[in-house]
Amino acid sequence: MGKDWGLFWGYIVVCLLTSCGSVKDIAYLQGEDLLNKTTVIDTVTLKIQKDDLLDINVSCPDQELLRPFLRYGSQYDGNGNMGGGSSAGYLVEADGTINFPLLGEIKVVGLDRRQLINLIQGRLEKEGYIKNPVVTVRFLNFRISILGEVSKPGTFNINTERITLFEALSLAGDLTIHGRRNRVAVVRETNGVRTILYHDLRSRDVFQSPDYYLKQNDMVYVEPNRVRAETSVQNQFTNVGTWISLISFLTTMSILIFK
Repeated sequence: MGKDWGLFWGYIVVCLLTSCGSVKDIAYLQGEDLLNKTTVIDTVTLKIQKDDLLDINVSCPDQELLRPFLRYGSQYDGNGNMGGGSSAGYLVEADGTINFPLLGEIKVVGLDRRQLINLIQGRLEKEGYIKNPVVTVRFLNFRISILGEVSKPGTFNINTERITLFEALSLAGDLTIHGRRNRVAVVRETNGVRTILYHDLRSRDVFQSPDYYLKQNDMVYVEPNRVRAETSVQNQFTNVGTWISLISFLTTMSILIFK
Protein backbone atom coordinates (compact mmCIF):
# COMPACT_ATOMS: atom_id res chain seq x y z
CA MET A 1 0.00 0.00 0.00
CA GLY A 2 2.82 2.39 0.90
CA LYS A 3 4.44 1.73 -2.47
CA ASP A 4 1.17 2.54 -4.25
CA TRP A 5 0.86 5.85 -2.39
CA GLY A 6 4.44 6.68 -3.32
CA LEU A 7 3.68 6.09 -6.99
CA PHE A 8 0.52 8.19 -6.69
CA TRP A 9 2.28 11.19 -5.17
CA GLY A 10 5.12 10.81 -7.63
CA TYR A 11 2.60 11.02 -10.47
CA ILE A 12 1.06 14.16 -8.94
CA VAL A 13 4.49 15.83 -8.68
CA VAL A 14 5.28 15.02 -12.31
CA CYS A 15 1.95 16.47 -13.41
CA LEU A 16 2.57 19.67 -11.45
CA LEU A 17 6.07 20.08 -12.88
CA THR A 18 4.76 19.50 -16.39
CA SER A 19 2.02 22.05 -15.79
CA CYS A 20 4.53 24.66 -14.58
CA GLY A 21 6.69 24.07 -17.63
CA SER A 22 3.68 24.56 -19.90
CA VAL A 23 2.82 27.89 -18.26
CA LYS A 24 6.37 29.11 -18.82
CA ASP A 25 6.05 28.21 -22.48
CA ILE A 26 2.83 30.14 -23.11
CA ALA A 27 2.80 33.10 -20.68
CA TYR A 28 3.65 36.53 -22.11
CA LEU A 29 6.04 39.10 -20.61
CA GLN A 30 7.44 36.92 -17.87
CA GLY A 31 9.67 38.30 -15.14
CA GLU A 32 10.14 38.50 -11.42
CA ASP A 33 8.76 42.01 -11.15
CA LEU A 34 6.23 42.92 -13.81
CA LEU A 35 5.68 46.29 -12.12
CA ASN A 36 9.08 47.51 -13.28
CA LYS A 37 8.83 50.15 -15.96
CA THR A 38 10.02 49.14 -19.42
CA THR A 39 10.93 51.73 -22.03
CA VAL A 40 9.33 51.22 -25.42
CA ILE A 41 11.17 52.31 -28.55
CA ASP A 42 8.87 55.00 -29.92
CA THR A 43 10.63 56.26 -33.02
CA VAL A 44 8.29 54.74 -35.56
CA THR A 45 7.46 57.04 -38.47
CA LEU A 46 5.88 55.50 -41.52
CA LYS A 47 7.73 56.32 -44.72
CA ILE A 48 5.89 56.40 -48.01
CA GLN A 49 6.79 53.42 -50.19
CA LYS A 50 6.13 52.33 -53.75
CA ASP A 51 2.60 50.98 -54.27
CA ASP A 52 1.28 52.89 -51.25
CA LEU A 53 -2.17 54.38 -51.72
CA LEU A 54 -2.49 57.88 -50.28
CA ASP A 55 -5.57 59.90 -49.44
CA ILE A 56 -4.69 63.59 -49.88
CA ASN A 57 -7.19 66.34 -49.12
CA VAL A 58 -6.85 70.10 -49.52
CA SER A 59 -9.09 72.73 -47.92
CA CYS A 60 -9.29 76.50 -47.57
CA PRO A 61 -12.01 79.07 -46.72
CA ASP A 62 -12.19 80.55 -50.25
CA GLN A 63 -14.36 78.37 -52.49
CA GLU A 64 -13.12 80.06 -55.65
CA LEU A 65 -9.57 78.92 -54.96
CA LEU A 66 -10.76 75.32 -54.89
CA ARG A 67 -12.38 75.39 -58.32
CA PRO A 68 -9.23 74.48 -60.29
CA PHE A 69 -9.05 71.26 -58.30
CA LEU A 70 -12.67 70.38 -59.03
CA ARG A 71 -11.78 69.86 -62.69
CA TYR A 72 -9.86 66.80 -61.57
CA GLY A 73 -12.93 65.12 -60.14
CA SER A 74 -12.63 66.31 -56.55
CA GLN A 75 -15.71 66.84 -54.44
CA TYR A 76 -16.44 70.05 -52.57
CA ASP A 77 -18.57 69.70 -49.42
CA GLY A 78 -19.54 73.37 -49.04
CA ASN A 79 -17.45 73.85 -45.90
CA GLY A 80 -14.17 74.66 -47.55
CA ASN A 81 -13.11 71.03 -47.79
CA MET A 82 -12.08 69.44 -51.04
CA GLY A 83 -10.49 66.10 -51.83
CA GLY A 84 -7.14 66.38 -53.53
CA GLY A 85 -8.14 64.22 -56.47
CA SER A 86 -9.43 60.72 -57.03
CA SER A 87 -11.59 59.30 -54.25
CA ALA A 88 -9.68 56.04 -54.76
CA GLY A 89 -6.49 57.76 -53.61
CA TYR A 90 -3.11 58.40 -55.18
CA LEU A 91 -1.02 55.37 -56.03
CA VAL A 92 2.72 55.78 -55.56
CA GLU A 93 4.20 54.68 -58.88
CA ALA A 94 7.28 52.53 -59.42
CA ASP A 95 9.39 55.68 -59.83
CA GLY A 96 8.23 56.93 -56.42
CA THR A 97 5.94 59.70 -57.67
CA ILE A 98 2.26 60.63 -57.59
CA ASN A 99 0.44 62.83 -60.09
CA PHE A 100 -1.23 65.62 -58.12
CA PRO A 101 -3.68 68.16 -59.62
CA LEU A 102 -1.93 71.29 -60.97
CA LEU A 103 1.37 70.41 -59.30
CA GLY A 104 2.02 67.47 -61.60
CA GLU A 105 4.43 64.72 -60.60
CA ILE A 106 5.64 64.86 -57.01
CA LYS A 107 8.41 62.65 -55.66
CA VAL A 108 6.96 61.22 -52.46
CA VAL A 109 8.73 57.91 -51.77
CA GLY A 110 10.85 58.11 -48.62
CA LEU A 111 8.85 61.01 -47.17
CA ASP A 112 6.73 60.69 -44.07
CA ARG A 113 3.20 62.02 -43.86
CA ARG A 114 4.18 65.35 -42.29
CA GLN A 115 6.92 65.98 -44.86
CA LEU A 116 4.47 65.42 -47.72
CA ILE A 117 1.94 67.75 -46.12
CA ASN A 118 4.55 70.49 -45.83
CA LEU A 119 5.69 69.91 -49.42
CA ILE A 120 2.20 70.20 -50.92
CA GLN A 121 1.25 73.17 -48.74
CA GLY A 122 4.44 74.98 -49.67
CA ARG A 123 4.05 74.44 -53.40
CA LEU A 124 0.35 75.35 -53.48
CA GLU A 125 1.14 78.64 -51.77
CA LYS A 126 4.45 79.36 -53.52
CA GLU A 127 3.00 78.72 -56.98
CA GLY A 128 0.01 80.95 -56.28
CA TYR A 129 -2.81 78.41 -56.23
CA ILE A 130 -4.02 78.69 -52.62
CA LYS A 131 -3.00 80.95 -49.78
CA ASN A 132 -2.65 79.24 -46.40
CA PRO A 133 -3.97 75.84 -47.59
CA VAL A 134 -4.71 73.04 -45.16
CA VAL A 135 -3.55 69.63 -46.36
CA THR A 136 -4.19 66.22 -44.82
CA VAL A 137 -2.56 62.94 -45.83
CA ARG A 138 -3.28 59.40 -44.70
CA PHE A 139 -2.44 55.88 -45.83
CA LEU A 140 -5.31 53.98 -47.46
CA ASN A 141 -3.64 50.59 -47.86
CA PHE A 142 -1.79 50.12 -44.58
CA ARG A 143 -2.15 46.38 -44.17
CA ILE A 144 -0.29 43.56 -42.48
CA SER A 145 -0.38 39.77 -42.90
CA ILE A 146 -0.34 37.34 -39.98
CA LEU A 147 0.40 33.67 -40.62
CA GLY A 148 1.24 30.51 -38.73
CA GLU A 149 -0.05 29.39 -35.35
CA VAL A 150 -2.72 32.03 -34.76
CA SER A 151 -6.47 31.59 -34.42
CA LYS A 152 -7.43 33.72 -37.44
CA PRO A 153 -4.57 34.06 -39.95
CA GLY A 154 -5.03 36.55 -42.75
CA THR A 155 -4.38 40.05 -44.06
CA PHE A 156 -5.68 42.96 -41.99
CA ASN A 157 -6.30 46.59 -42.97
CA ILE A 158 -5.07 49.03 -40.32
CA ASN A 159 -6.97 52.28 -39.81
CA THR A 160 -4.25 53.98 -37.77
CA GLU A 161 -0.58 54.62 -38.48
CA ARG A 162 0.63 52.92 -35.31
CA ILE A 163 0.12 49.29 -34.41
CA THR A 164 2.24 47.14 -32.12
CA LEU A 165 3.14 43.49 -32.51
CA PHE A 166 0.80 42.55 -29.66
CA GLU A 167 -2.07 44.56 -31.14
CA ALA A 168 -1.56 42.86 -34.50
CA LEU A 169 -1.62 39.40 -32.93
CA SER A 170 -4.85 40.28 -31.13
CA LEU A 171 -6.44 41.02 -34.52
CA ALA A 172 -5.60 37.44 -35.50
CA GLY A 173 -7.23 36.06 -32.37
CA ASP A 174 -3.97 35.55 -30.44
CA LEU A 175 -1.53 32.66 -30.77
CA THR A 176 -2.88 29.13 -30.55
CA ILE A 177 -1.66 26.88 -27.76
CA HIS A 178 0.77 25.39 -30.31
CA GLY A 179 2.42 28.72 -31.24
CA ARG A 180 5.99 29.29 -30.09
CA ARG A 181 5.98 32.46 -28.03
CA ASN A 182 9.76 32.69 -28.36
CA ARG A 183 9.81 32.44 -32.19
CA VAL A 184 7.54 35.12 -33.61
CA ALA A 185 9.02 36.54 -36.80
CA VAL A 186 8.42 39.93 -38.39
CA VAL A 187 9.26 39.90 -42.10
CA ARG A 188 9.85 43.38 -43.52
CA GLU A 189 10.91 44.56 -46.97
CA THR A 190 12.72 47.88 -47.29
CA ASN A 191 14.12 49.14 -50.59
CA GLY A 192 13.96 45.66 -52.06
CA VAL A 193 15.78 44.05 -49.12
CA ARG A 194 13.82 41.58 -47.00
CA THR A 195 14.73 41.17 -43.33
CA ILE A 196 13.47 38.69 -40.72
CA LEU A 197 13.66 39.48 -37.02
CA TYR A 198 12.54 37.00 -34.37
CA HIS A 199 10.89 38.05 -31.11
CA ASP A 200 10.39 36.33 -27.76
CA LEU A 201 6.99 37.41 -26.46
CA ARG A 202 7.81 35.92 -23.07
CA SER A 203 10.44 38.60 -22.53
CA ARG A 204 9.89 42.30 -21.98
CA ASP A 205 12.84 42.89 -24.29
CA VAL A 206 10.29 42.75 -27.10
CA PHE A 207 9.44 46.37 -26.27
CA GLN A 208 12.99 47.35 -27.28
CA SER A 209 12.72 45.81 -30.74
CA PRO A 210 12.78 48.15 -33.76
CA ASP A 211 9.98 45.97 -35.17
CA TYR A 212 7.72 46.29 -32.12
CA TYR A 213 5.75 48.88 -34.09
CA LEU A 214 4.76 47.34 -37.41
CA LYS A 215 4.88 49.06 -40.78
CA GLN A 216 2.86 48.73 -43.95
CA ASN A 217 3.11 45.33 -45.69
CA ASP A 218 4.87 43.67 -42.73
CA MET A 219 4.27 39.94 -42.35
CA VAL A 220 4.11 38.29 -38.92
CA TYR A 221 4.77 34.55 -38.74
CA VAL A 222 4.30 32.40 -35.62
CA GLU A 223 6.27 29.15 -35.66
CA PRO A 224 4.58 25.92 -34.50
CA ASN A 225 5.94 24.17 -31.44
CA ARG A 226 7.41 20.67 -31.48
CA VAL A 227 4.10 18.97 -30.69
CA ARG A 228 2.35 20.62 -33.64
CA ALA A 229 5.25 19.87 -35.99
CA GLU A 230 5.37 16.20 -34.96
CA THR A 231 1.60 15.88 -35.31
CA SER A 232 1.80 17.33 -38.82
CA VAL A 233 4.50 14.83 -39.80
CA GLN A 234 2.48 11.96 -38.34
CA ASN A 235 -0.56 13.07 -40.32
CA GLN A 236 1.51 13.07 -43.50
CA PHE A 237 2.68 9.53 -42.82
CA THR A 238 -0.90 8.52 -42.09
CA ASN A 239 -2.01 9.94 -45.43
CA VAL A 240 0.81 8.14 -47.23
CA GLY A 241 -0.14 4.91 -45.48
CA THR A 242 -3.74 5.34 -46.58
CA TRP A 243 -2.72 5.74 -50.22
CA ILE A 244 -0.39 2.74 -50.02
CA SER A 245 -3.20 0.63 -48.57
CA LEU A 246 -5.59 1.80 -51.29
CA ILE A 247 -3.10 1.04 -54.08
CA SER A 248 -2.38 -2.37 -52.55
CA PHE A 249 -6.10 -3.12 -52.37
CA LEU A 250 -6.71 -2.10 -55.99
CA THR A 251 -3.72 -4.13 -57.16
CA THR A 252 -4.98 -7.21 -55.32
CA MET A 253 -8.48 -6.78 -56.73
CA SER A 254 -7.09 -6.40 -60.26
CA ILE A 255 -5.12 -9.62 -59.91
CA LEU A 256 -8.18 -11.50 -58.66
CA ILE A 257 -10.48 -10.13 -61.36
CA PHE A 258 -8.21 -10.54 -64.36
CA LYS A 259 -6.51 -13.76 -63.26
